[in-house]
Amino acid sequence: MMYDLIDLKVFLAVAEESNLSRGAERCNLAPSSVSLRIKGLEASLGTPLLLRQARGVGLTPAGHVLVEHARRCMAQLEQMTTDLQPFANGLIGHVTFFANNNAISSYLPDDLARFFSRHPNVRITLEERLSHDIISAVSSGRADIGVVALESDHPDLEFLPYRQDQLVLLAPLNGRFANQQSVSFAECLGLPFISLQSGAALHTFLMNHASALGGRLDVRVQVSGFRAIARLVSSGAGIGIAPRSALEPADLDRLQVIDLVEGWAKRDLRVCVQRNPREKNALRDNLIEILCQPGNTR
Repeated sequence: MMYDLIDLKVFLAVAEESNLSRGAERCNLAPSSVSLRIKGLEASLGTPLLLRQARGVGLTPAGHVLVEHARRCMAQLEQMTTDLQPFANGLIGHVTFFANNNAISSYLPDDLARFFSRHPNVRITLEERLSHDIISAVSSGRADIGVVALESDHPDLEFLPYRQDQLVLLAPLNGRFANQQSVSFAECLGLPFISLQSGAALHTFLMNHASALGGRLDVRVQVSGFRAIARLVSSGAGIGIAPRSALEPADLDRLQVIDLVEGWAKRDLRVCVQRNPREKNALRDNLIEILCQPGNTR
């Protein structure tokens, strides 16, 4: 079945105004034209959409359903226009980039700034994902580049050195872990924990490791970034885990930074790309060059 976008827009205007004349005025159409369009829409759908009332119009059950679908259609059209507008303004390319939270918060801002200085008319879609999701997306072509915290033996992918970092435990001064140089993740289970929000890659990573140990993280507060974790830990609200690279010098005076003994705490971040991409993409290749240039890995 074919739908006329103008008919949907007209119907939505009338439904939101609860009045045919005001809906017509909103669409810059004559009321008679609006009435004909809605009758045609009702005929094509085979069901009434509006209840004609003395003081305006109401919606039938089918009308309520159509309003919700029409709103989504109009929102998608507006988003399509927004997404396409940069091309009319001179956008010359697009790169889809998936990475974990650590890379996004600590390293990628500077690297992407260098890329945009060379390519101001390029758009990058940057999304936070878990490493295994990133590998799947790059392999399938849904992402052009990924940054992951592991290396896979995937035959179609290449893993290039990017950065080295370490997850550490943040604990209040003079707390349970006072004067400890290292701690196991198992010792953290059951203690009040400050975590990133659900859905964050590190949150999911730590929850899975806790479950594998037969325990759980007692999440007291969930926040949107590592800086908030550090502030809450320094206030005594609980403990937390963050990349060492996310800490600031002043944090060392306000909280304890303790090494985790687990091997997974040492993270070699790697750029993940297709070994033999089907299509050439000079922008992707240039971004990879910036990410992997000598001196970046540290």
